[in-house]
Amino acid sequence: MPIIDSPIIDSQVHAYEANTPKRPWATQPNWPPHVTGDEMVAAMDKVGVDGAIFISAFSQYRYDASYAMEVARAHPTRMAIVKPVDPDDPAVADVIAEWKKVPGAVGIRIMLRKEEKRPADHPGLDRILRAAVRHDFPVNILCWDNVEAGTAVIDRHPETRFIIDHLAILQPRVPPAPPNPWADLPKVLELAKRANAVIKVSGACTLSREPYPFNDIWDPLQRVFDAWGFERCLWGTDWTRAFAVVNYEQAVKPFLETKRLSDSERAMLMGGACAKAYGWSPAK
Repeated sequence: MPIIDSPIIDSQVHAYEANTPKRPWATQPNWPPHVTGDEMVAAMDKVGVDGAIFISAFSQYRYDASYAMEVARAHPTRMAIVKPVDPDDPAVADVIAEWKKVPGAVGIRIMLRKEEKRPADHPGLDRILRAAVRHDFPVNILCWDNVEAGTAVIDRHPETRFIIDHLAILQPRVPPAPPNPWADLPKVLELAKRANAVIKVSGACTLSREPYPFNDIWDPLQRVFDAWGFERCLWGTDWTRAFAVVNYEQAVKPFLETKRLSDSERAMLMGGACAKAYGWSPAK
């Protein structure tokens, strides 16, 4: 296995406690009953991942990032945190200003899936994206299966730094992948023309229609790398959302072991681009 001298950073993980009255879940996704911050760090240790961007789990906690804050306090050299923010909250700019003061906070997130039914010119999105510039936060944007809306938002705010979640491609929660999992790839390649955006190559193994080590992902991913450049591509597992499709080790090792990447490409994809986008790096 190649040795990567720079830190390996997973650009998207979700940790959470068990569902209890103290901190109840908003929904019941098909994830393990708990993957705490301690358990997530243990999984990272097992496969040599040095740090992670912990995206507070919207499925469980919606806009409450209090658990992510606890984990960042417990693992400050291993985890940085991102909070989803609510476009329907008239005080969302104040929320973002307060988030900037939180130790380990490196970004915010907006949900722009079709089910949110939010137009690209939603005034709450404009409030969020202006505040992100003011506080120098990159904005994670989930616009899978809704790339046109995501593109319109990015074009409306050329001064905002965007980090596009999950290749902007809808990913399955259970196997198998759909018959044409890469159908939106042309839109993703077109999106690469936006200089104010980078893209997460996260959850890619869930798009495979082959068993581990998922060799069929590399041809479409090469088109992503060619369009975006490795310095704008952030590898990530999207674990635990990807739990029912791949385990953590299976989401890491194909990228560590593939012959399709040079050592310098691997180092940029698996950490360098992420450190640059978030302005954060773990203690290796």
